[in-house]
Amino acid sequence: MTDNAVLMVDGQTIELPIVEGAEGERSIDITALRAQTGLTSYDPGLVNTSICKSAITYIDGDKGVLRYRGIPVEQFTVQPQPNFVEVVWLLIFGNLPSREELKIFRDMLTSHELLHEDVKDQFQHIPADAPPMAILSATLNHLACVYRKYLVVDDPERLLEVIASLISQVRTIAAFSYRRSKGLPFIYPNPNLRYCANFLHMMFSSPYQQYIISPEVEDALNLIFILHADHEQNCSTTTVRAVGSARANLFASCAAGVSALWGPLHGGANVEVVEMLERIHKGGLSPAQCIRDARDKNNPFRLSGFGHRIYRNFDPRAKILKQACDRVLQITGQRDPLLDIAFELEELALNDDYFIERKLYPNVDFYSGILLRTIGIPTNMFTVCFAIGRLPGWIAHWKEQNEEQGGRIIRPRQVYVGNNLSSYVPMEDR
Repeated sequence: MTDNAVLMVDGQTIELPIVEGAEGERSIDITALRAQTGLTSYDPGLVNTSICKSAITYIDGDKGVLRYRGIPVEQFTVQPQPNFVEVVWLLIFGNLPSREELKIFRDMLTSHELLHEDVKDQFQHIPADAPPMAILSATLNHLACVYRKYLVVDDPERLLEVIASLISQVRTIAAFSYRRSKGLPFIYPNPNLRYCANFLHMMFSSPYQQYIISPEVEDALNLIFILHADHEQNCSTTTVRAVGSARANLFASCAAGVSALWGPLHGGANVEVVEMLERIHKGGLSPAQCIRDARDKNNPFRLSGFGHRIYRNFDPRAKILKQACDRVLQITGQRDPLLDIAFELEELALNDDYFIERKLYPNVDFYSGILLRTIGIPTNMFTVCFAIGRLPGWIAHWKEQNEEQGGRIIRPRQVYVGNNLSSYVPMEDR
């Protein structure tokens, strides 16, 4: 096996080193390409470009593999109880926490869960119908105004404090934005509740009447957060890395990640699933007709929540969330026409040659949308829940990049296709 790739350009032959990852994946190192040839690579969407070396998450889309720090995500579902906070520690610090570390971190999350009063007051000046993702991004930036001591993180103790503040307060910000949109009083965090239960408490409790969270629902939300916690170099994580490469602070970098996640092609995909189901229901279409329309190249109808850009096999996260859906529906006994449509679409697609041949299996967005709806999370909060789950991954990548020796600011090149040399024309001559 050669250690170099050979490139021939204009009669010149150059060798480019090959970098090999821990799982045998290989990448051509072109850092000296422009210096040696005057050329750059052209790769729209960076789909064939490795922008970093990372030890956080491994994906094999062909085999349906997703691992956090080497641990298959499936193993986080077979514990006595799924534990998102444990996964947060693993992703950011690189190891499973000891009992003492986990207790210290949980205590820190509890002690940092209240918003600064100046941050809380901002909600009174935000329109009630403001998009929750806009509120989340703006408020993460606002945290930089009141926690200025965290703008420069130069020791492990301070880093742990800012991480605990972000991971804990993102729930409070999300819940307050929902309560504001409904004209409801804010519900403060309950220090006696676990991470996910506390979020649901702040979302749905009323003064003097606490929302009762079933263990099945709490476990399901833990799974949603765990399975969204990191996914390698996706759009929002790459955005966090790009902003962080300029040595921007953690608040600004994560706020940028929220903005990228807001896009319907990224974090908004599970919203599109529910909106599709609503259109099918209102239009009186049968799932069988939808499958036929999706197979028709001349029909504009598309099935949201099927297939994945990375996974050419069944999305491993989808399998886990499907089982969680079944458990929660069994406990709640809900009868929802949208869920009936979703499960019939799933059954038809999984037995249809067109979908099987193209490996268009239901993905994580298909089941996360259904599950969040079953839990009672409103559709406009779906992407916010995605952001809560993805925040530890963003922090892990920001930290990994920040600690890298000789790190460079991310600054891609372009292929210019505009006008050649032109002259300015005075206004009277135009």
